[in-house]
Amino acid sequence: MTDVTTAATRSNMAPAFASPSFEMPKFDLPNMEMPDLLRETVEKAASQAKDTCEKAKVAAEQAADLLKDIYATAAKGATDYNLKLIELARTNTNTTFEYAQELMGVKSPSELVVLSTAHARKKFETMIAQTKELIEIAQKVTTETTAPLKAGVTKVLSTSG
Repeated sequence: MTDVTTAATRSNMAPAFASPSFEMPKFDLPNMEMPDLLRETVEKAASQAKDTCEKAKVAAEQAADLLKDIYATAAKGATDYNLKLIELARTNTNTTFEYAQELMGVKSPSELVVLSTAHARKKFETMIAQTKELIEIAQKVTTETTAPLKAGVTKVLSTSG
């Protein structure tokens, strides 16, 4: 076969992988009038569904805003807490280095006991104070984070009741 006859033969053939075409049968349905009562009921139901959908959309937007506020407050609180932890770690490190320097100047075992006892007491008091600070920050963050949630839930319950 030549190129001309091959091209002609190809153009007359159906594509090898063409999908079959199906058509939906057409049924002739009788024209029926919808009763007025049914029409009113359907329109009322559609209107109620639209109103409910709008209310749900507004509620979802409010919930998203509330969650954004809560997340931002929690993130700020976590940052504050972590910064306090870093500050306390720095303070504790400096105290430990100061203690090490004082140990280098110890001349007698009794001086070592006095210095170690004073350092242990100071360390214990510092730990108690630092723990109180961390607890205060954690309580503040918890209160600030839950306040918008409480207000949002109260608002939803008051509007739905």
